[in-house]
Amino acid sequence: MNAQQQPLFETEPAPWELDDLTDQRIATVVLPEAPFGPFDYLVPEGLRASLTPGQRVRVPLGRGNRFVIGYCTGLRNQKVVGRPLKLIKSLVDQFALLSPAMLRLTEWMSEYYLCQLGQVLEAVVPAGVRGQAGTREQAFLSVPTSVSARLTQLKLPPKQALALRVLAASPQPLTPSQLAKLANCTAAPINELRKKKLVTSETRRIRNTDVDELPIAREAAHELNPDQQQTLDAICESINAGKHKTLLVHGITGSGKTEVYIRAIDEVIHHGRQAIVLVPEISLTPQTRRRFRSRFDHVAVLHSHLSAVERHFHWQRIASGEVQVVVGARSAIFAPTPQLGLVVIDEEHDSSFKQDTLPRYHAREVALCRARMEEVPVVLGSATPSLDSWQRASDGEFQLLQMPSRVEARSLPDVVTVDQRVELENPRTRGAISRPLFVAMNQALKEDGQIILLLNRRGFSTNIQCPACGHVVCCPNCDISLTHHREGERTVCHYCDFEATAPAKCPECHFEGIRYGGLGTQKLEAEVHARFPGVSCLRMDSDTMQKHGSHEKALSLFRAGDAKILLGTQMIAKGLDFPNVTLVGVINADTALHFPDFRAAERTFQLVTQVAGRTGRGEKGGRVLVQTFSPDHPAIMAAAKHDYAAFAETELPNRQAHGYPPFAKMARLIVRGPQESTAEQFTEYVVERLRVLATMGRTGIEVIGPAPAPIAKLRGKFRFHLLVRAENRDVLRDVVKEATESLKPPNEVQWAVDMDPIDLL
Repeated sequence: MNAQQQPLFETEPAPWELDDLTDQRIATVVLPEAPFGPFDYLVPEGLRASLTPGQRVRVPLGRGNRFVIGYCTGLRNQKVVGRPLKLIKSLVDQFALLSPAMLRLTEWMSEYYLCQLGQVLEAVVPAGVRGQAGTREQAFLSVPTSVSARLTQLKLPPKQALALRVLAASPQPLTPSQLAKLANCTAAPINELRKKKLVTSETRRIRNTDVDELPIAREAAHELNPDQQQTLDAICESINAGKHKTLLVHGITGSGKTEVYIRAIDEVIHHGRQAIVLVPEISLTPQTRRRFRSRFDHVAVLHSHLSAVERHFHWQRIASGEVQVVVGARSAIFAPTPQLGLVVIDEEHDSSFKQDTLPRYHAREVALCRARMEEVPVVLGSATPSLDSWQRASDGEFQLLQMPSRVEARSLPDVVTVDQRVELENPRTRGAISRPLFVAMNQALKEDGQIILLLNRRGFSTNIQCPACGHVVCCPNCDISLTHHREGERTVCHYCDFEATAPAKCPECHFEGIRYGGLGTQKLEAEVHARFPGVSCLRMDSDTMQKHGSHEKALSLFRAGDAKILLGTQMIAKGLDFPNVTLVGVINADTALHFPDFRAAERTFQLVTQVAGRTGRGEKGGRVLVQTFSPDHPAIMAAAKHDYAAFAETELPNRQAHGYPPFAKMARLIVRGPQESTAEQFTEYVVERLRVLATMGRTGIEVIGPAPAPIAKLRGKFRFHLLVRAENRDVLRDVVKEATESLKPPNEVQWAVDMDPIDLL
């Protein structure tokens, strides 16, 4: 805020003095917290020239006129009739944080995802940007024209006169410290000039520090094979047409999709525009950023592990048009690119593109909406596309582009399933690593290859149970068994972060032979060290990757060959390219296969196929061993054959028969409260409202439930949920909105709507 504006605010007339009926400038303001608005405020005369939609303002609220910060979302001129409007007190931001295009996008998100606009705006603009992290206020001095005209007539002490002449001769305003240095004086003469009003002062925000980017070696473009060239031509045709289009690139693992993205972005940059590239995992961001920085001069990265200062620094560079390519996780879709030309979503199938807190948006759907509004193409890429996208391509909504072969004609790795039912009967089998996998690991290490082991469970033991009385050690806040972590001998809840000391005996019957069962990445790491002594091993999961830069450091060590075995959760399963990996082992392919979720088979197929694709990328080739108790399951069989079409042909008819997406639209409503009966009764009341509305001239709507959620208790709250399905997305949204917009739950009962839910747990 400009320091010179403050007197204007203090001399504005009170609202009740503005009783004439001439047109007034009125601002629409929404708040990020209840009451959300929108509210109308009068724009003071002194702010009319500077206030634009997208800026934050400080406004009086309620009878006590307490000052709150809100977002200006619109301006209009009209006569004020009736009750006088309150005045905006001041501006919070010097410039708009959101462009008109982004304001339109946030309004769509608010409407579609059934949440308040202020909540959406708060999610879209990062906290580091709102707080102007890494900046400070600085006064800048200049000499008014009226003073410059009479410089020779002023009688001033020598030091003041010299400082005034230096400032008048400067082509731009100077800070007090800059002026003192140039005039070779202390701050005292300058302060005297300010007191005499011979210089004017303007307050601006300046950056405290820059975020240094280490230089990176330039990389030459790779030669394209016919599949890559055909895909690139189709994307460039859409770019050059200047129209919105969605292109689904189904390219097997190792088919060179990233090179196609880079070539397409190069075309966008030649048109003077910018590109946004979304990747699902933080672990992929350093590798992707490095790849793009080796080909483009100006690349910015946005993800949750950035500090507030880093995020604000990159945000400003993007908004200024300096950045050519923005790389990041789902929130990067909100990057303030002034000339957006292309959006690329790599691994578009990944569930991490769905936000699990308000606003519960899906980055893919937001990208499609933004691209339609700004008339730019969207490229969705994956070796295992979501069945939703696959069906939309089949229906002609998306253009399907196939890349069925690997670069340099490399073959896909052989995949062998290991039937764990048979292995358990083998007296020589012990631990998590089966005999066939142990032999394969030894062979890979002898040939100086590297190994990736996937286990999508972190911790040491995943359950603790007493064999005497059957008691399971569970979280007191959640309906979940606690996980044993070796560091500090802790038991941890992976949902609410509750921690306790690992029990030495049963808490119920005090039997000392309490059993630690199940398998997590910590136990797998201990087994690897025991069975392969002296072999360097690296673990990547959310326990080991908490520090800033930990993902990049770990992957750099593995890329350099300093670690021979990389084991971890799903963060190592996709997008990583290590030519020396000759073996991938899936420790348990069934971890999510039998979840009470209609997408369980799809997720299992995607995870196994993706991690299998991490090997066979170099001259040595590769192989994959998949340990499973369900070797005959269609998802496992299709993944073993790298056959996406076979999986889709099996799974889609099941979805259609049961009315699940992509053949129906779905919304989930979750109710939670400290009292089980109260939460259940309120959920039943919501169901009745929905069923009544569903019969009022609407067809094809089905309400399922209520029922306890699969995780019936979470963070001390009992949870119930229900599903609403409809053939038409707009009808579904309208029914849910009408049923929930005036809901008044009992005390301490909370509810939330999740449109297009990905997780039903």
